[in-house]
Amino acid sequence: MKKIEAIVRASRFEEVKLALSEKEINFFTFYEVKGYGHEKSSNLTYRGAIYDVGYIARIKLEIIISDQFVDKAMEAIQEAAKTGDKGDGLVLVTTVDEIVNIRTGLKNGESINS
Repeated sequence: MKKIEAIVRASRFEEVKLALSEKEINFFTFYEVKGYGHEKSSNLTYRGAIYDVGYIARIKLEIIISDQFVDKAMEAIQEAAKTGDKGDGLVLVTTVDEIVNIRTGLKNGESINS
């Protein structure tokens, strides 16, 4: 079992979701995140308050997946998220030691298929 974490531009999220769906990967968690990378930071002043607007909105996806689907998922994410500009994002893959489905009590591979 593996955990894929991908940080992609929010503007490319729908394309990533569709690409994963085409590979029959339909279950994942996602949330909005903020971060800084190689892009230059900039500030905006409005009525005396300084706002940092030097980030590009990001979405972080987390996918728990069987080993046999990792390459398909990574390929789908990379192809759909790529714009060719700095800040396209990252994909991380880590090994998951154990998973337990809270409702069924099933473990590991069986837990994500129930």
